[in-house]
Amino acid sequence: MKLKRTLCCGVILTVGLIGLSRQAQGNDWPQWLGPQRDAVWRESGIVSSFSAAGPEVLWRVPVGGGYSGPAVVDAKVYLTDRQLAKGASNPSDPFSRSSIAGTERILCLRESDGKLLWKHEYASAYTVSYAAGPRTTPSVADGRVFTLGAEGDLFCLDAVTGTVLWSRQFKKDFGIETPLWGFSAHPLIDGNKLICLAGGDGSTVVAFDTRSGKELWRALSAKEPGYAPPMIYSFGGRRELIVWHPESINGLDPETGKVYWTEPFEVRSGLSVPTPRQVGNRLFLTCFYNGSKMMEIGSSGAKTLWQTRKASEKDTEMLHSIISTPYADERNIFGVCSYGQLRCLDPDTGERRWETLQATTPDGKPARWANAFLVKQADQFFIWNEKGDLIIARLDSAGYHEISRAHLLDPTNTAQGRDVVWSHPAFANRRMYARNDSEIICVSLATK
Repeated sequence: MKLKRTLCCGVILTVGLIGLSRQAQGNDWPQWLGPQRDAVWRESGIVSSFSAAGPEVLWRVPVGGGYSGPAVVDAKVYLTDRQLAKGASNPSDPFSRSSIAGTERILCLRESDGKLLWKHEYASAYTVSYAAGPRTTPSVADGRVFTLGAEGDLFCLDAVTGTVLWSRQFKKDFGIETPLWGFSAHPLIDGNKLICLAGGDGSTVVAFDTRSGKELWRALSAKEPGYAPPMIYSFGGRRELIVWHPESINGLDPETGKVYWTEPFEVRSGLSVPTPRQVGNRLFLTCFYNGSKMMEIGSSGAKTLWQTRKASEKDTEMLHSIISTPYADERNIFGVCSYGQLRCLDPDTGERRWETLQATTPDGKPARWANAFLVKQADQFFIWNEKGDLIIARLDSAGYHEISRAHLLDPTNTAQGRDVVWSHPAFANRRMYARNDSEIICVSLATK
């Protein structure tokens, strides 16, 4: 009996230690918007306010330009950036599409200290507007890292060694041109499929085999692919791939590319950008000029429940986001509008409950495209704004309640005559990883 009791206690102790070890390791951030692709940080042991000195910066590492955010997996940080060719420079007019020589790089850093473990560099002459660098966050799964460059270079690399396992070039493979603001839709891993927005006749969305790079299926046609990442949600027990391009919103079978339904939605300037968000059996979308749209998704298709009536980014009533992905649940929708207004909408009607400029603009004045990224953690939000400030706040239907703020990175890019940081951070292992156009930093957000 004593032996059995000892063995039992040993098993319990071992299981307990394994559980503690896993908890101590925290959670990775393997793709755009985190593990579940929903901008929710599910770790515990996270600070609820900052000291006067702000959170500790654990390391800083020089990098090149880019809008792409980092991914964090298995004690490694993956990031893409751009290096200008010798003698080359970005044009003073950000809308210029002249060819600019340079390279893109895929970097792998050690999570503990930022040491460079490997890099892959390849030529990429930019023809895009706002030519700072790559746009998409790396996606990491099963020992492989997938990246998509601004000019359509898709790579699959060994996550440990950086060896290129396969690659595709969208412009060559599909006979298309680079979109105005580059290839910007974050690739989606679904089982053995890597789903990407490419473009062209019948190939607006394409699924590749993650192991070989072989094309599995292609679907949809549109003049432009847009910039919104593909998402998979379940409605009524059916998994649907949501593809939003500038002409329509579409629900597809992720396995085959078969189109279940299409809802026309013409958006100005091809600006389908923010990630579509699920709210129960509904789907919420927002864009800069055309505003907001809420749809109900059923077995027979989709129907619009409410929509912004006035397609004006200046005279706004609901939410006109340009970059920031909103946070949405059954109670509230939070998002950043066209001139930096952090707003709360009623998800049932679209009615605006409140707005504030406190989170986005330092002087409290509206600024075109002023931006902040929202990540929910427990009952609070971490808000990373374009000035390089990290804010802890509580958001509810009554208003914006700021708790703490710390300046962590200087804005190094330029938009609308002001300096900005327009890169989404990663939150992993009780830390934040954020970059501008000259460095990436790792910041501790763990409770002491």
